[in-house]
Amino acid sequence: MKYLPRVVDSQLATLLEAMGGVLIEGPRACGKTATGSRLALSSLRFDASPELVRLAELDPVDLLRGPAPRLIDEWQLAPGIWNVIRHEIDARQAPGQFIISGSATPRPDKVRHSGAGRIARMRMRPMALAESGYSSGDVSLAALALGQDKVAGRGSLTYADLAREAVRGGWPGLTEASLGAAVRFNRSYCEDLTAVDVPHATGVRHEPVRLRRLLAALARALATEATLKTLAADVSADGQPSDPGTIRDYLDALTTVFAYEELPAWSVSLRSRSRLRTSPRIHLADPALALAALGTGADRLAHDPAYFGQVFEAMAVRDLRVYAGALDGAVYHYRDNTGLEVDAIVELPDWSWGAAEVKLGSVEVPKAEANLMKLRDQRVDTDKVGEPRFLAVITGAEYAYTLPSGVHVIPLSALSA
Repeated sequence: MKYLPRVVDSQLATLLEAMGGVLIEGPRACGKTATGSRLALSSLRFDASPELVRLAELDPVDLLRGPAPRLIDEWQLAPGIWNVIRHEIDARQAPGQFIISGSATPRPDKVRHSGAGRIARMRMRPMALAESGYSSGDVSLAALALGQDKVAGRGSLTYADLAREAVRGGWPGLTEASLGAAVRFNRSYCEDLTAVDVPHATGVRHEPVRLRRLLAALARALATEATLKTLAADVSADGQPSDPGTIRDYLDALTTVFAYEELPAWSVSLRSRSRLRTSPRIHLADPALALAALGTGADRLAHDPAYFGQVFEAMAVRDLRVYAGALDGAVYHYRDNTGLEVDAIVELPDWSWGAAEVKLGSVEVPKAEANLMKLRDQRVDTDKVGEPRFLAVITGAEYAYTLPSGVHVIPLSALSA
């Protein structure tokens, strides 16, 4: 299968020039091994044989020998190798020695060093539309972050196309697969999460049925601020009680394997007496997992515009996280006690920021424009945090353009890093 360039490719190369090692973290099947292999001159894959895990205990230094950068794949299967890699980096006194990848975070260990100053961490996610070839790339987030005045372009996906790509997901292995094969893959992925991945990663026995019901509850609440109490009630719909504490434990377990990634609330200075809400929004590693958990196909999704709106917002957040990562930025959401909500805030390392509303249909653009302007003009203290670099409405429509207010309207399938 042909390698499709990823947004993190250049980031990985840059980090290897400065650090002894780079840890690539992210959900299973998002492409970590393929990306790391492109720059690695040798490799060790702990999932290839149980004997390698045993050798990591007996003679770990020997396993690290090989041309650098050396890829150490699925390191969490032999977590003791971490400190050995750290000591080897100290001994070699040279950058670019190891690329480490893992699809789970090992259980805490008092003797495991953080790796600070030696190993950089890089988050990898499923592919954004621009990476999988389904975005025209006519509008760049990097250009918007520099204050681009006007945008123009055309999206590459229709409404029906967006539904199909939502069901397929951003998994590199599915770019050439049929939609039916993609559906089976995502359903299998959900089954493996609950029956295999979470128990192996956490070492704690969870109830697979409870976890599957939680995945379905998270799918229904996608891109919302559902509380633990609400999720517990949804999971308990089969008559077996679940308490919020158990739900929190399950969410932590799904976070450990990078399947669950909350969208945190933005913390910012306000000029009004409004109070910020701090609840995160619910997001999975890819919205395709939500659709698989509910057994929803492309046709059914396309005929349910209300839920498709939630899924489309999750797609936009996934893509913005990927593109913002290239700028070392982060993505948040905004909500205050007056009811004003903005779906995505992109914050950059210099504390500059931009805001985006996500609307599947163009009929909602005027309301989204008004929300963005209210955020800028009435809520955020721009004397302290500066004017936004951009305000944008991300849509499922066809054309990109800039409104007289300066708010950009951008099809998700026209956006790129």
